[in-house]
Amino acid sequence: MKFGKAVIAQGGGPTAVINHSLAGAISALIRHGEIDALYGAIHGVEGVANEQFIDLTSISPELLQRVAATTGSALGSTRDKPDESYCARMFEVLKAQDVRKFFYIGGNDSADTCRIIAKQAESTGYELQVTHIPKTVDNDLLVNDHTPGYGSAAKFVAHAFAGADMDNRSLPGIYLGVVMGRDAGFLTAASALGCCNHQDSPLLVYIPEYSFDTERFLSQVESTYRRFGRCMIAVSEGIRAEDGDPVLAKLHPNLDRDPHGNYQLSGNGHLADSLGALIKTHLAVKVRADTFGYIQRSFAGAISSIDANEARLVAEAAVNFSFGKEYRSGSAAIVRTGDYVVEYQLTSLESVARSTKSLGADFYDPITAKMTQSFFNYARPLIDELPHCTILTGNPVPQILRKRSQ
Repeated sequence: MKFGKAVIAQGGGPTAVINHSLAGAISALIRHGEIDALYGAIHGVEGVANEQFIDLTSISPELLQRVAATTGSALGSTRDKPDESYCARMFEVLKAQDVRKFFYIGGNDSADTCRIIAKQAESTGYELQVTHIPKTVDNDLLVNDHTPGYGSAAKFVAHAFAGADMDNRSLPGIYLGVVMGRDAGFLTAASALGCCNHQDSPLLVYIPEYSFDTERFLSQVESTYRRFGRCMIAVSEGIRAEDGDPVLAKLHPNLDRDPHGNYQLSGNGHLADSLGALIKTHLAVKVRADTFGYIQRSFAGAISSIDANEARLVAEAAVNFSFGKEYRSGSAAIVRTGDYVVEYQLTSLESVARSTKSLGADFYDPITAKMTQSFFNYARPLIDELPHCTILTGNPVPQILRKRSQ
């Protein structure tokens, strides 16, 4: 295999630790020292297609470390989902630049881009290694036990709901928070980690993997409110009706779509407002409703040290895989092997491209709308620090005036 130049790019939604993966890959490539140059593509595949690169070959370790500790995508990202012709343009640029290693940090769409380019290189006989490095706050990549970005976003959600729960405990009522998650409920599920006692809490969780029934939802909210005198609700933006369509699209028929035809579920407060209005009409009580939006993805104050470390290590592993004998293409994956132990394995691009992983049935009880102990065991190690809460208790003081008036 000829080692010419290497290109690295970042795609999809930014995260709190994606630059740890960038730094890990760059450091590992420089350590190997067998490439002619290392370029970073500006705004992901868009930068590759437009031949917009910056030279990272001589980046200083000090600058790289500072970049790693910064949230968001340092190279810039893109929402482009390349098809065959788009990838063909990218491939021509890579050939013209004598690029022999291409690394793409992203989710399943990014893995599919890698798959297409790898096939094009193979079909033309051009020596190009294409490597996917996992990243997504949705935590929905197949093969991976979990993905870089999820632990930190989950930490944000857990701490946000812990604060909302204490607020709601102070001034009892109904609180509803809408969390990211079009197809998978992992991030919304993290809300349960913020509860003091998940086994007996006023929190209800609704995720895309199970159909959302309005009547059942209102009944569960009412019974929880009657029991606790308050109710906390976590809802995935992608909750679906029984026919599979997003609930938000049912409530708002004129909902905007993105360039790929998907309903625009993030970036608006429609779902929180609509569900809040339904509850208010049903129970005639005040409802506070929030939409977390994009803030949960790259929140600098909620970086999980475990997430950051694994983001770097899986990228280093991806680079190391690429220097193996007979290597052509693949995706690095995080696999859990113990409690809590992980290892980094090489898997095929086809195994992670396009399809998504759902939250396991053993993690959620749709009858009670609550997360199970299995989910807590799975998620706790990923966020490194759970919220703390202490409930003030004391013996009641005997009443005087009220007893006299009786």
